[in-house]
Amino acid sequence: MKKQIHLYIGYCLFFISTVAISQAKKPTLMVVPSDAWCIKNGYVINYDDQGTMVQIPDYQKAFQQDTDVLLVISQINGMMADRGFPLKNMESAIKTLKSNAAEDNMRSSKDSGSDVSESPIDALKKVAQADIIMQLTWVVNQTGPKKSITFNLQGLDAYTDKQIATAAGTGAPSFSAELPVLLSEAVLAHMDKFTERLQAHFDDMFANGREIIVRVQKWDDWDGDLETEFDGEELSFIIEDWLAANTVKGRFSTANITENMALFEQVRIPLENEQGRAMDARRFVNELSKYLKEAPYNISNKLVMKGLGRATVILGGK
Repeated sequence: MKKQIHLYIGYCLFFISTVAISQAKKPTLMVVPSDAWCIKNGYVINYDDQGTMVQIPDYQKAFQQDTDVLLVISQINGMMADRGFPLKNMESAIKTLKSNAAEDNMRSSKDSGSDVSESPIDALKKVAQADIIMQLTWVVNQTGPKKSITFNLQGLDAYTDKQIATAAGTGAPSFSAELPVLLSEAVLAHMDKFTERLQAHFDDMFANGREIIVRVQKWDDWDGDLETEFDGEELSFIIEDWLAANTVKGRFSTANITENMALFEQVRIPLENEQGRAMDARRFVNELSKYLKEAPYNISNKLVMKGLGRATVILGGK
């Protein structure tokens, strides 16, 4: 009888642990062709980043003119879906981005009349709201009648652009001329370790918070600075205390601080707020912005974003 009870308890524990693992939250992914692949194949646009011309991928052109992009991304999407990872469809995200761009073109600053300025890749990340961007590069090799594919798959944190996982290699030569088959054969042996690294990174984010960068600056015409004291405490320490109280487990790093600016890196924020909505740098740092506007500080300030994971509070005015 005791043996049966022990077996029953063991079965229940195994069942519970299996269900828990199957229900573990997975990171949301989006697969994109790499910058190197887009540039090599001529799918680029020139972007003016505050006076500096930058060459960036033209994903829409790649999707419209190269059927291999759809085939390759669909193949990787399928392999990730088979392993239980939710995916954002890049083609759908581009359509949403195009719609948003049309609205932005109709919008201008109420003060200066200037247009909305945002990096196209940052805009795409915002629309996709993916945790991890999977950047894929591939080359088809041909030796006589046989073909093989060399690939490089990088998992990048969408907020910090840090590489968190990679898989690279060359598949065995094959008489098959179908690109998806060649890619599948080349990638398959690496996929399990790759997904393990992605999941480990997401598990760390879930336990310790998502990493962002926070910068504090001041307008030239503001008569205060980060050494200004309130009730005997400098503003820079007040901001650090707020970060310590509001980050996950109080985790952040003060990278640099002067009387005019402060840079905080490895700032860990929750993945979701108390209402269950996804938390990003904008929502998190907006709370700091509101905190500084309230008494006893009463500091007017402006929140400026760069991508999903970099936020700047500029003190002294809008």
